[in-house]
Amino acid sequence: MAREFHIVDEDCIADGSCAEICPDCFRFEEGMEVAEVISFDCPEELVQEAMDACPGECIFWKDE
Repeated sequence: MAREFHIVDEDCIADGSCAEICPDCFRFEEGMEVAEVISFDCPEELVQEAMDACPGECIFWKDE
């Protein structure tokens, strides 16, 4: 099973970088107020890259 993660909506600044880096797991479209998780079936390296690039620092592994 893939490692799960989540977005803290209150901290998301709607930058969309997570969806650019890992579009199979994150969705962000114009007009959305926050990004959303659409799948956990992504390489952990890409999810971690999205976490590291997030200016709102709002993406976290569920087990942390």
